[in-house]
Amino acid sequence: MSSHGSSKAVVAALSANLFIAATKFGAWALTGASSMLAEGVHSVADSANQILLLRGGASAKKEATAEHPFGYGRARYISAFLVSVILFSLGGLFALYEAFHKFEELHAGHGDDLLNGPWWWVPLAVLGAAIIAEGFSFRTAISESRPNKGSQSWARFIQTAKSPELPVVLLEDFAALIGLIFALVGVGMTLLTHNAIWDVIGTGLIGALLIAVAIVLAIETRSLLLGESASAETVVKVTEALAAADGVQRVIHLKTLHLGPEEILVAAKIAVEPTESAARVAKIIDNAEVQIRAAEPWVTALYLEPDIDRGAGEAAGSQ
Repeated sequence: MSSHGSSKAVVAALSANLFIAATKFGAWALTGASSMLAEGVHSVADSANQILLLRGGASAKKEATAEHPFGYGRARYISAFLVSVILFSLGGLFALYEAFHKFEELHAGHGDDLLNGPWWWVPLAVLGAAIIAEGFSFRTAISESRPNKGSQSWARFIQTAKSPELPVVLLEDFAALIGLIFALVGVGMTLLTHNAIWDVIGTGLIGALLIAVAIVLAIETRSLLLGESASAETVVKVTEALAAADGVQRVIHLKTLHLGPEEILVAAKIAVEPTESAARVAKIIDNAEVQIRAAEPWVTALYLEPDIDRGAGEAAGSQ
């Protein structure tokens, strides 16, 4: 997954959310609809998240140092994890608090005049425009994701993707569209029934939705932070490339680890042809490295341990 495609989707989402946030807060100021306030905070949280993703992408490009010899590729994973924290706290918990606060006002006999003023139409117009803007952003995220998704389901793609930006934007945009529908239903029913409890229900549903999405994001990005192996397809390519290298008899064992979305560490023990020449062993290792990097360019750190094949049973058990 190219970082260019990820950045394009993130920038599209950020542009949409900054515009939408301003209109939602304007609608809330004119009408006092709690669902509009919740949606405004939701858009602010999404905007902050997209800035975090862009910042993480920039940090990941820093050169490796003595203190961080494998580079900063995981900065993108850290940013994605922080997105889940912000979405949970700033978006979800705030929406639930606002729903509870508005419910208490209604219970106390206040807030029944919600949306009865001359600006009753503003939330509907804002929500309609927001749905269109979020739809364009969601379409961009889908378009950028399709080449990497392949034949996988969308759920499987989000679960297995090593680059966090597109899955994060996909989930955020999906949550934003569903949240806007909740807000539209809440405001619309309030206007029809003149009962603000519908606005409270819409706000509560937005909060529950954001918390659910935040939990999914946290689970997936936590796995990336802990360290995931390369995909099964990549492991097969690397193994086949190693086995095909001149002088390599077979791969005894192989381990992979994603240092970043487009950076893979490979450590392998390989059986080389019996020889007493150190130069010959070095040449075999060099050839094997060339073969691996040709098969999988994302392999940026590679460590090969040569050994003599003493039989399948003994070699398979050695570490």
